[in-house]
Amino acid sequence: MSTIRITKLFSFETGHALYGYDGKCKNVHGHSYKLSVTVIGIPIADTNHVKHGMVIDFGDLKKIVKEEIVDIFDHATVFNKNTPHVELAKELEDRGHKILLVNYQPTSEMMIQDFAHKIKARLPKDINLHSLKLQETDSSYAEWFASDN
Repeated sequence: MSTIRITKLFSFETGHALYGYDGKCKNVHGHSYKLSVTVIGIPIADTNHVKHGMVIDFGDLKKIVKEEIVDIFDHATVFNKNTPHVELAKELEDRGHKILLVNYQPTSEMMIQDFAHKIKARLPKDINLHSLKLQETDSSYAEWFASDN
């Protein structure tokens, strides 16, 4: 059997601010993120298996990414918890806003590394994460490839 790559696309809305940044992104703002998740494996050869012919059921991949990424980040504002932004985060949270505090500067580059770690941990043992693409705007994105890591 051939090795096949399967890709599923996701989208979510997230706000963030980059503490200490020297441009506009130091201000709280948001993006309509698009996340492409590509896994690699060999289709199930067992003709008696309910998922015969699949590398992974798209629904199973959707469940993993939805639970680990989309449900957590969608309509949340992300701040690095190791900056003074925690004061702003606390105030917003007290006012009913969905706040996510992370251990990193919430850039696309750092978010995609976090996403890769979370998704890899949930994949079945015979399926590998091949790559991720996190698109922040129509013309800007970060990519993560297992082969580079």
